[in-house]
Amino acid sequence: MKLPRGELLRKRVVTDLGTPLSTALNDRVTGYLRLESQESLLLDADGAGVITFEDGVPVVAYHTGTDTGGAEALPDIAVAGPFRIELYRLEASVLDPAHDAEELRVAPAAPAERLAGDSELAARTRTVAPETRIGVEQDTTNPVESFLEDENTIETIREQAREEARTRADEWGFETVD
Repeated sequence: MKLPRGELLRKRVVTDLGTPLSTALNDRVTGYLRLESQESLLLDADGAGVITFEDGVPVVAYHTGTDTGGAEALPDIAVAGPFRIELYRLEASVLDPAHDAEELRVAPAAPAERLAGDSELAARTRTVAPETRIGVEQDTTNPVESFLEDENTIETIREQAREEARTRADEWGFETVD
């Protein structure tokens, strides 16, 4: 999914994804949020998350590294923070092709629930969302269950932990035992 840069509204590092989601909602942003996780920044992990908005309400979610969209992209986006975020404003007509792709669409409150774990923000988002979007089927997948079912992510985390343990053992003068 290729989107033009648009007008940059915010660029910063955040630990809580509720902050940029709330900003987009409060400012009624039509545009998108680009998120790069700590893994992308420090460990050269591939990809970034993209969430588009129409009047502050999330419409589309996509992860560039895993090429997943919609509700399936949210677990890929919700890896360990902090996150470098960029919030852009765009004309609605520029976003229309992405918003027309049903496979990329998310329920309005799903990013607040799944990425920020913020039920209050999710409720505010549902209140602001157009009635035509409220009926969008909610993703009832438990984020913890989704994470635990993702064997590749778990194996990556295990390998990173092993490598970090080896590095620290070497630094502290311990013998490595395999």
